[in-house]
Amino acid sequence: MTSRDRDAAGRPRNARPRDALGRPLSRGEAGDFRIPDDLTLAGPEAAALADELLRAGRPFHAHEVLEASWKTGPAAERDLWQGLAQIAVGLTHALRGNARGAVTLLERGGERVRRYQAGLGPDGSRPYGMDVAGFLAVTAGLAERISRDGLEGIAAAELCPGLLVRNQ
Repeated sequence: MTSRDRDAAGRPRNARPRDALGRPLSRGEAGDFRIPDDLTLAGPEAAALADELLRAGRPFHAHEVLEASWKTGPAAERDLWQGLAQIAVGLTHALRGNARGAVTLLERGGERVRRYQAGLGPDGSRPYGMDVAGFLAVTAGLAERISRDGLEGIAAAELCPGLLVRNQ
């Protein structure tokens, strides 16, 4: 039996190689790049990296960035980061062909982010340059379509929504 890779504090790390959608590969196989287990980014940098990964069709990697922010960021932002991470997992499920998992995580993540939004005043609608309302509208629309029609007819490009506000 192979012992598990652990960090300096003794917490297990997942060193197993993964494919571009985060599926585990056999040990020894060449995997896709990994987001470091100890990633710590400030809100603007985390939002920018997650946006880049989402737009590139790498929601699993975006999830890892968002999860790191939820674990290391301010407690008041936990629902924001955790909900966005769940949405990224929902997009990962969709790209893997798992319609049921996609809908569940897209909806659950959206609910969590809306809970975060409910605590904000009118000036807090775009934390770290994120278009949270627009992102939620797109992902809620995807959840509705997937729930109604399945994944057929949804192009992979539709599963790559941006998170940041971009000037046209």
